[in-house]
Amino acid sequence: MKTFKLTLVLCLVCVLGFSQVPQKEKDALIAFFEATQGEKWSTPWDLETPVKTWSGITIRNNHVVEIDLSFNNVSGTLPQQLGDLEHLEALVLFRNTISGPLPVSITNLKKLRTLNVAFNSIEGQLPENIGDMVALETLEIFMNKFEGRLPKSIGKLHKLRKLEAFNNGFEGSIPKEIGALESLEELSLSSNHLSGKIPNTVQSLAKLEKLSLFDNQLFGPVPASLGKLAQLEELILSDNLLYGNIPMELASLDNLKVLMLNNNDLKGDFAALEKAMPAGIQFEYKNLQETKNSAVVGTD
Repeated sequence: MKTFKLTLVLCLVCVLGFSQVPQKEKDALIAFFEATQGEKWSTPWDLETPVKTWSGITIRNNHVVEIDLSFNNVSGTLPQQLGDLEHLEALVLFRNTISGPLPVSITNLKKLRTLNVAFNSIEGQLPENIGDMVALETLEIFMNKFEGRLPKSIGKLHKLRKLEAFNNGFEGSIPKEIGALESLEELSLSSNHLSGKIPNTVQSLAKLEKLSLFDNQLFGPVPASLGKLAQLEELILSDNLLYGNIPMELASLDNLKVLMLNNNDLKGDFAALEKAMPAGIQFEYKNLQETKNSAVVGTD
């Protein structure tokens, strides 16, 4: 009987011992808490309790796999120790007031599938080697203060389905490498300072359903190759410097529901294009200097 009890105690000790997250991961979470003024969060962590009880933390197989602190009054800056959470699959910090740069160490998170830091005040550039985050499926960084060029390595994110980076300060051209994102369904780079032409490589995004590039300084013609994107439902190119004839190939987009081209210098037979497009499409093409109201064709 004594032997049985001793064995039971030893088993419990082992279970408790192995149920703790590694100290390195706990230290990374504490560094995050301290760097982002955790005591002022809407729901702060009690660092004296086990990590598994901390709000917004998901643990699987004794590793931290998810942090979701949306709408939690998280401020301050993101520490380099975030890169020590090597088993992390989701980092969601939506709608907070985080400032400073995105730590370069974040590219250590090779298992991260979701990165959502939208609606903060994060500044600086995206890490040049962001393409190392090969598991990424969702990258939502909109409504921040990012600047600089979009890294060419972004083309290595072959599992990426959603890239939303609107309302930032990105500049330069859209990298042609973006055409390698064969899983991409949504691409939104609107309201930045992007220039140059729309890369023809976009035609390779066979699964793309939404392409939004409005309010930039993009110039040149609208690529006729966009007509190959058979799954496209929204094409929004308004408020740029695009010129030339509008390609009739856009009429082949049978799934298109929204086509916005207004406030550019595009020419062509818009009436013929309208007639050839799917019924009920929202089609805006006129410029502000031509009319007070954007021309909208179609019905609900």
